[in-house]
This record gives sequence, C-alpha cells and structure tokens, in this order.
Amino acid sequence: MSIVHQIGLTLIPGVGQATAKHLLTYFGSAEAVFEATVSELLNVQGVGVAIANHIVSGQVFHQAEAESRYIEKHDIKVLFYTAANYPQRLKECGDAPVLLYYKGNADLNHTRMLSVVGTRMATAYGKQLCMELAETLKPYGILVVSGLAYGIDIAAHRESLRQNIPTVGVLGHGLDRIYPYHHKQIAQEMLEKGGLLSEFPINTMPDRENFPKRNRIIAGLTDATLVVEATIKGGALITAELANSYHRDVYAFPGRVNDPYSQGCNFMIKTNRAALINAPKDLLYYMGWDDVKPQPEALQRQLPFGLSPEEARVMDILKAAPLLIDELALKADIPQGKLAIHLLNLEMQGLLLSMPGKQYKLH
Repeated sequence: MSIVHQIGLTLIPGVGQATAKHLLTYFGSAEAVFEATVSELLNVQGVGVAIANHIVSGQVFHQAEAESRYIEKHDIKVLFYTAANYPQRLKECGDAPVLLYYKGNADLNHTRMLSVVGTRMATAYGKQLCMELAETLKPYGILVVSGLAYGIDIAAHRESLRQNIPTVGVLGHGLDRIYPYHHKQIAQEMLEKGGLLSEFPINTMPDRENFPKRNRIIAGLTDATLVVEATIKGGALITAELANSYHRDVYAFPGRVNDPYSQGCNFMIKTNRAALINAPKDLLYYMGWDDVKPQPEALQRQLPFGLSPEEARVMDILKAAPLLIDELALKADIPQGKLAIHLLNLEMQGLLLSMPGKQYKLH
C-alpha cells in the first residue's frame, strides 16, 4: 500500500477523521480513493463536490511526496488506520486519527500502558509522586505515555527513563521539531527507550488548537490515565474526560483542599470522574497489574523497624497468598479482635491492602 496515498488522504481539505474513514470503508484503500471518479466519491457520506474535486485533482500528492521523503530519511514510521501496527486501543476510539507518525522502538500495542498527565506548574509534591510512581512501576512491565510538556508530563518521562521504563511522548506538532525545545535531550533519550508519536505532518507548528487533539491520543492509547496534579481548568482534566468517554480507567492522587494544583484532582475524585489512589501500588491493585512478587529478602528490606512480633508474623504468613481474616487468625494464632488492630496498623503503614470480604494481601 502506497504511503504517499495514505498521507495524501489526511491532507485533503475538508476531510476529517470521520470522512476519511467513510472513504476507506467504501473504497477499501487509500489508493482506491484517489482512483475513484467524482460521481463515485459523491456516494460517500460527508463527501461533497468540492472534496470530490480535490481528491480527483491529486493536488495533495506534492506535499504527500515531500512528507514521504522526509519520514524515510529520518526513520519515521507511518501507522495507518487499517494496518496491523496501528495502536489497537486507540483504534477503539471513534475519533482516532487515520494516520500517525512514529519514531522509536516501543511497542504501541504493549500489554500494559498507562498515561500520566498533570499541570505544567508541577510542585515538589507532584514531582515526588512521579518519582515514586516510576520506582513502583519498574518491575511490572508497564509503558508510560505523556505529552512531553512542562511540569508533570516531563517529570513522568524523566523518571521513567531513570527507571528504564519505556515511555512515549505524544506531540502537538510534527516530528521535525521538539516543543518545548528545552526537552530535546530527554526526547532523544526517549527514542532509545520508547518513542515520539504525532498525527501531524512536518512543518506543523505547536499551535494552541493542536493540544486538545494531542490529548485524545494520550487518553485513547492506554489502558488507564493517571492525573498526578491538576488545576480545575487545563489539559489534564480534558485528557481525563476523554479517557472516561473512551471507557478507560481514570485515577487521581488527592491533594490539600486549598492547593490550586490539586483542585482538579480533588474535583474529579469528588464527582466520581476518577478513582482515588493514595500510593502507586493502589493503581497496580485496581488494574490487576500487581502480579510480580518481590523477593523475600527485598521485601524484608522494605519493612520498617518497630513491627511487633505478631505483626511480623502476619506479614510473613501473607507472603504466600491473600487470606480472609478468619483464616489469618487461625494461621497466626491471634484472636480476631486483636488481629484486627494489627491489620489496621499495617494497612495504615501501607504494608497491607484490605480487599472485599475482609481479605488481606501484601501491598
């Protein structure tokens, strides 16, 4: 299939994502669209005389050929909507782009993918959460997606790189530039441990209207979206709303009630637009990704000093598998009333998780 025809389909004036998909459905391929007559094209939903004449004229091929030469020279992949390498999660979204430009080596159909978004004015609290998140995610085979913007985005990318986690940046401009320019070095590192993705052709500037479009890709590309810090208005909440509209999981860290950079997160939690997580391991638990068990010696190093002998015994028993409270009471030989106090203490320290039905597991 000709890349020039695929690119050309996205350059036709007046043809958006929906009309391009109607054309592909009707004719079967990008080449067949450009081989059609005006009368045939007029049978397609959304195609009028002006669009049909543009297609037949082939005027877009000059730009499409220049684009094709550039991407070949710079090792950029074209991911077309009907191709096997197109991101399958994104394809489930009705407004998914017909074509994506991608540079990198990460698998965009990776088994576990998480979007991390937030304010461009990240505080020390938000940056610390990004660091803890990356440290926690490292053993679990998760790919992190964000938007390469200032604040939480770049913190998520940077901390992922530090932990050798693959990370992909979705851009609001063409792959012939990096915006912000200050993130160029990190973007270069991401090409080795992830990638850069855009629906925009070269020479597309980072104009304001491009970023909401970019946000829908961030939301649709992954299994879940995590909002670290956000104001009540901004791109992070837009991305979260889009993720909800795609029926993806949305999570948020809470913040202080009077902190402007946590108001967005608190609002989403309050209005049931996002599930509250107090720690990165909560996200792993909710997503069912917490299936990698730390080695016993590693777990021992993580335990704080000061546990009572009975609390240490409870922790040791739960290494094998989650247990109901009555089963745990028998195995630990601790009365249930006393055990409940120990379990609450361990849960407050972040060492245990309480599950439905009074079942407990290691955090």
